[in-house]
Amino acid sequence: MTKKIYAILLIIAMTALTALAGNTESAQTETAGLFQKKENIVIWYTDDVLSDYLAGAALKYYEEKNVRVTPVLVSGLQYLEQIHEAQMSGEGVPDLYIISNDTLEKAYLSGLAAQITDPEGIVNTSHYSDAALHAVTYENKLLGYPLYFETSIFLYNETYLSDMAVKAIEAERNAAEGEAAMEMVETAESDAELEALAENDNDATLASDITEEQIEEKKAALVPATMDGILTFAESYEAPETVEAVFKWDVSDIFYNYFIVGASIDVGGINGDDSGIIDIYNQKAVECMTLYQQLNQFFSIDTKAVTYDSVLSEFIEGKIVFTVATTDAIGKLEKAKKDGTFAYEYGVTAIPAVSDALDSKSLSVTNAAVINGFSKNGGLANDFASYLVENQAEDFYTMTDKIPSRYDIAYGNPAVLAALSEYGTSVPVPKMMKTSNFWAQLEIAFTKIWTGSNVEEVLSGLDEGIKKQI
Repeated sequence: MTKKIYAILLIIAMTALTALAGNTESAQTETAGLFQKKENIVIWYTDDVLSDYLAGAALKYYEEKNVRVTPVLVSGLQYLEQIHEAQMSGEGVPDLYIISNDTLEKAYLSGLAAQITDPEGIVNTSHYSDAALHAVTYENKLLGYPLYFETSIFLYNETYLSDMAVKAIEAERNAAEGEAAMEMVETAESDAELEALAENDNDATLASDITEEQIEEKKAALVPATMDGILTFAESYEAPETVEAVFKWDVSDIFYNYFIVGASIDVGGINGDDSGIIDIYNQKAVECMTLYQQLNQFFSIDTKAVTYDSVLSEFIEGKIVFTVATTDAIGKLEKAKKDGTFAYEYGVTAIPAVSDALDSKSLSVTNAAVINGFSKNGGLANDFASYLVENQAEDFYTMTDKIPSRYDIAYGNPAVLAALSEYGTSVPVPKMMKTSNFWAQLEIAFTKIWTGSNVEEVLSGLDEGIKKQI
């Protein structure tokens, strides 16, 4: 009887254990299934300053969409080749990545850039300038979501110009008062009237009588609108002792020189992708570069000694009144103001025209979120890229000091708005692989012309060389 009871109890225990094991296995299977179903996309980028921004955006996206986004910082060297290698190995393949617009042709032709779907309808003229849209367009296809940009801006020491404005207003008022006094003296009919005039005479206008509105109006008039205007300003400016140069810029770097010919030459058409459009040697370009050469006679900047960093440092020290900088200067100046190394106010405005008859245009580079053409998560990648430019653009500037390409956001900084305006009229760097060395060749041409070479010979040689190359 006892053996039967033990046998029954053993059967019951084994049955319970079997059931428990089955339930555990089922639970494990369901848990694994949940992890397998959890969607995940990978985004690559090359600039470490974007790390906090992308991490924050990925977290918010996960909270809202329940989709994991993994940002991966990689080297910028051989960037597309790294993506291709990851694609071939199947390890760590990015579903989307951030890249500059000049490499979009290479990315597209290698299959690594797909036409965007723009699910929220964000990449259009309601949110972006024509320059931003042209930058991410190749063969009439939108290949990226414009994220941020770099372009040239005209930077000036606002403190110096404010002081100059006050002095100019005082001089104008005193001159006007002097003329009026002379007229009254000439029309005075008695000695008593002359004595009354002398008693009421004010020797000079007080600076305290000048309003901020008057100073702003005069200051705006003092900012040169053309390169000729800079020369005129330099000839008449009574510079403080701290000022070593009225105008100085990095004449050795094409990015800061390009505005001279930006409105006169055309390489690749409006989208920078048409190898049939090469127009470098023309009359306007010759006139622009001739004036550029003449600037060296006045400002005498050594191409071998000057660098962008050295020029910006001199501007921060108050040694320069005007310079051509890139948009990164805004963030650097704001930091310098906070830590006390920049003791002035600054202003940003449009790059001056070459002359009254010759326009200027800055060069710009747009960094965009691009969808990997081989990604199996193209839909999610498009959605996250759209999310970046639609919902996270306001955070972008505050977290990275880089200016987003969108113009329809209140950035709260007049300098940023001025940079966006300049970007809107800029020339996006072309995408053509056949002309990838054009920038090095143009930089050499600028250096030759700056140091005295024949303008027409240099430009015609460059034009002919690029056309033969294509």
